[in-house]
Amino acid sequence: MNKGFTLIELLIVTAVVGILAAIAIPAYSGYIQKSRRTDAMVAIRAVQFAQEKYRGNHTSYGSLSDIGMPATTESGYYTIAVSSATATGYLVTATAVSGKSQASDTGCTAIQLLQAAGSISATPSACWSK
Repeated sequence: MNKGFTLIELLIVTAVVGILAAIAIPAYSGYIQKSRRTDAMVAIRAVQFAQEKYRGNHTSYGSLSDIGMPATTESGYYTIAVSSATATGYLVTATAVSGKSQASDTGCTAIQLLQAAGSISATPSACWSK
């Protein structure tokens, strides 16, 4: 009696593994992108804290260079920008770096936090959810 696998059995196993991989790899990529969004959120929150510290000593909020923050996130997946810095508010935007995996994070390539006249809004809200 011969021991081993037939060609048909090997083809069936290969097909099953291929189907599982076709399902698992995109789902895994989505989880990775979602986890990397925290890189942007941590940087935005750091800018927010630095802005409040800066505003405590000045008459308005400052630019990134004024508050001493870098223009990229720690892991390098996002660039950070501060715009519309006035005495009552500012807008912080984290934009996914072109050519990196986060650039394909649909709907979350630009994550923003707006501080305006004492209220804070974060957009898109789906990107901020856990």
